[in-house]
Amino acid sequence: MTDYVSIRDLSVAAVIGVHPWEREIEQTLTFGVDLAADVSRAAVRDDLADALDYSAVAEAIAAVVRAGRFRLIETAADRVAGHLLATFPLTWLRLELRKPIADGGYTAVITIERPLP
Repeated sequence: MTDYVSIRDLSVAAVIGVHPWEREIEQTLTFGVDLAADVSRAAVRDDLADALDYSAVAEAIAAVVRAGRFRLIETAADRVAGHLLATFPLTWLRLELRKPIADGGYTAVITIERPLP
């Protein structure tokens, strides 16, 4: 049996992009993530210490993206996924990263899946 913890619509302001003007501003990225983790112990004990702390996951996503100052959303998504798998008790994740394109009138989206390495 697999349990999932999900975070939706996490907005993170960060420097990201390949154009010179993008390197000088913050843009808002939006994340959605599905995390495979065993929640049975937390459910039985009703104790955050046994749970996958989604607040800590959200903070970790934001910290990686802000510190990275990535050029590509592919790189940002991959680094966030690697950090989450290394930091939290996960067996799998699916991560979606959305970047509105200010001068294009559309949103670029990347979705990646990663198993535990």
